[in-house]
Amino acid sequence: MTAVLDSPPGTLDRFSSPLYTVAEAARYLDVPASTLATWAKGYRRRSSGRPDVTGAPVLTTVRAHGRGPVIPFVGLAEGLVLTAMRSAGVPLQRIRPALTRLDEELGLEHALASRRLYTDGAEVLYDYAEHGENEDAARAARELVVVRSDQRVFNEVVDSYLRRLEFADDGYAELIHLPAYEVADVLVDPSRGFGQPIFARGGARLEDALALFRAGEPLNVVADEYGVPRADFEDAVRIATRIAA
Repeated sequence: MTAVLDSPPGTLDRFSSPLYTVAEAARYLDVPASTLATWAKGYRRRSSGRPDVTGAPVLTTVRAHGRGPVIPFVGLAEGLVLTAMRSAGVPLQRIRPALTRLDEELGLEHALASRRLYTDGAEVLYDYAEHGENEDAARAARELVVVRSDQRVFNEVVDSYLRRLEFADDGYAELIHLPAYEVADVLVDPSRGFGQPIFARGGARLEDALALFRAGEPLNVVADEYGVPRADFEDAVRIATRIAA
């Protein structure tokens, strides 16, 4: 499920260019860094007298030299979907076999970052819940999918996250509206700002504006300097302050 690819030098590719560290991706998706690390690197849990319990990575990562970024844009998009499932209260150990089923049925690499997850994924999971032999996966599917007007759709929590993805002509995510913000629309677009978060209104890079604020400039001055609505920048400062605490 996790593809490990060498990124060609001098390019910025949604699938293979390493753009984010684990800590950055966790901050953008508003999940604990330890959770993101488990998704990106897998885990091994040891307990006395029992066999080790292991889990493979579930995010696309790229090989990095040193301590640089390891997650490409497509991995961040996959992380958003996992965040949705986590927010719906489904533990990762129950999600894993369901993800395998999605990969098999949709027949795609990076299925979590594909438009077909949104259009066909709920039907696949519902069918698996009804006929699958893995009870954990079936339970996860039942918690993620509901039936409305005789259609199988993702529940409201998952659907609200999936709506934060926009897709390119190839069917894969090309833009993410980050989930932490209540007022500001903060985007991740690999074609702008080297894939770093930007304000939809004003276009400034989030970290550039926050850096000026941290340097001591008043909030309203920074907002005016970067052309960001004050309410949007206040929201961004609130999130940055909460995370730093």
